[in-house]
Amino acid sequence: MHPPRGHAAYRPAPPQCLLLLDLDNTAVSRESAVTRWAQDFALEHRLDTSAVARLITIDNDGLTPRERFFAEVRNRFSLKPTPEELHRAYQDRYPRHMHCCPEVLDHLAKLRTRGWKIGVVTNGLTRTQGAVLEHTGLIQYLDGWCISETEGVRKPDAELFARTATRCGRDISDGGWMIGDSIEADIGGAKKAGLHTIWIRRGRTWTRDLPPPDHIVDDVTEALDHLTRAHTESGARSR
Repeated sequence: MHPPRGHAAYRPAPPQCLLLLDLDNTAVSRESAVTRWAQDFALEHRLDTSAVARLITIDNDGLTPRERFFAEVRNRFSLKPTPEELHRAYQDRYPRHMHCCPEVLDHLAKLRTRGWKIGVVTNGLTRTQGAVLEHTGLIQYLDGWCISETEGVRKPDAELFARTATRCGRDISDGGWMIGDSIEADIGGAKKAGLHTIWIRRGRTWTRDLPPPDHIVDDVTEALDHLTRAHTESGARSR
């Protein structure tokens, strides 16, 4: 069907200016932080240098539950502290190793001045992830956030995305964007929630039998730059 004469061709409305971000290895580099933590841990417990690589392997990019991680670490290195004691020390120290690139914070500040609402949606423990938000300064650039332990629901459940949008003062039914590095948790979950997606590849190739993301980038600054340019070009405004 052609549009009536004198009327512009129909174009779907762009999604609202809502941006949701994953935390680890998206907004901040967990990979770098874990390496720094492992180096300090090895020094504290007088482990040899090969222990750092072993700790990173056991961590499995954060996918190993912390209880199991510290139980395995204690047994592997014959440490005296209990897994619970090791975990408490980790919760105190690990967030201090987290940093957020100033360029990322600058991008977020610019987007907010242009009417964007920005939130973080993350799986993890409330104490740890909350401390990361505070320590990195990210919390000052956010309109809302949801941490899975607090909410009792985890990505890729669409509910966690919807709650984060609500905390940002937005209705997820009006769309928005999600940036993340996890295929299932971030991209798959966000698509179920009706969001546009940008995947941070981290050296990987999209090979999964899942709907692909809208964009694939190498890091979060590239993703934020894309949104800034797209917003400028389209003249989109918050709803």
